[in-house]
Amino acid sequence: MAMTEVAARNGRRRSRLRRISGHPLFHLVVAILVIAVVQAFFVKVFTVPSPSMENTLHEGDRILVNRLAYSASHEAADGDVVVFRADESWGHVPEQAVTLRTVVKTLAGALGYGSGTEHYLVKRVIGTPGQTVSCCTAMGQLERDGAAVQEDYIYRDFPFVPGTLDCSTQPRSARCFGPVTVPQGRILVMGDHRSDSSDSVLGCRMPGATSECVRWVREDEVVGKAFAIFWPLGRIGGIDGP
Repeated sequence: MAMTEVAARNGRRRSRLRRISGHPLFHLVVAILVIAVVQAFFVKVFTVPSPSMENTLHEGDRILVNRLAYSASHEAADGDVVVFRADESWGHVPEQAVTLRTVVKTLAGALGYGSGTEHYLVKRVIGTPGQTVSCCTAMGQLERDGAAVQEDYIYRDFPFVPGTLDCSTQPRSARCFGPVTVPQGRILVMGDHRSDSSDSVLGCRMPGATSECVRWVREDEVVGKAFAIFWPLGRIGGIDGP
């Protein structure tokens, strides 16, 4: 009799589990958790927040970011397009009040959906630890460790006219800055839309800029490497790298 009751209870339990596992809500919850795990540890979805990376990326593009790109001994390389967490030096003021909105955003961010209450930007890596970056050559090109950098991705750079509006004239071209040397544990980033990008060297373009003008990105603030556009449909494709 006891074994019959145990068998009956096990049967009822299996029946309940079958009903639960077959319910559409169960499948929805499982799907949400799987997507959350993938975004938290492997590939994260981000929305491009500004036009600073045109024409490589457009404002509103949905991009895929490889969170494992810089794991172990791999580090960001010149030309990589990266997503990073922007601190207060980038003009982000964290939300102080605890509201339903901030709670929901924090929970969603913890599950891998959206950015939570953090602020993230996407830019291109221009300098890595130990490199010296400056602008410009006589022809207006960026220099890295004394060599001109070929940047076919640039869109609408600041005006530069040799002998008329360059780094030796008054006024000088807004393209000019540096030289600055990237410290250990930091990277220097810039937007492809140079004349509309609030980037690492924004303050260095100003007259009288000091050696403290650079807004470095800490390597541990980098979320990963952007590798593809998946929305809108007409822009699906890979993202140009070095």
